[in-house]
Amino acid sequence: MARAWKFGDNIDTDSILPGAYLSVLDEQELGKHCLETISKQFPKKVKTGDIVVAGKNFGCGSGRPAPKALKGAGVSCVIAESIARLFLRNSINYGFLIIECPEAASDIQDGDEITVHFDSGQIVNQTRGRSYCFRPFPDFIKKIIDRGGLLNFTLEELKNR
Repeated sequence: MARAWKFGDNIDTDSILPGAYLSVLDEQELGKHCLETISKQFPKKVKTGDIVVAGKNFGCGSGRPAPKALKGAGVSCVIAESIARLFLRNSINYGFLIIECPEAASDIQDGDEITVHFDSGQIVNQTRGRSYCFRPFPDFIKKIIDRGGLLNFTLEELKNR
């Protein structure tokens, strides 16, 4: 079970990873500044495994490595009503789980206890006693995420040839 952190619509990559930290390579260091422009408390209080829940157009904006900041903060996944396409692809490339599920995104409230069953496509809101379905990723995308991103996936595939 993980705590939900609820955010609104149009959370852009500038808000997820502020520009002042674009030269930082370390994920944990990036995590210390994740979403700080929206919530000063988030990077201080987020715990490993917590989940970000947002509205429409999550991750809009530039192609900066914002998923790394979320991973570095300990966030296990993002559940959003809709996700910017570039951010979705970058999340997969960095091995970060992101889920589009409008029903869950609108129903889950800040502080709710959530469990995500990635393989079966189910989100369970323990606090409200509700569950929501989402379309699981295809197996090859699951492998990329499970292996920590596209680079790790590719290196492992090349090693096994």
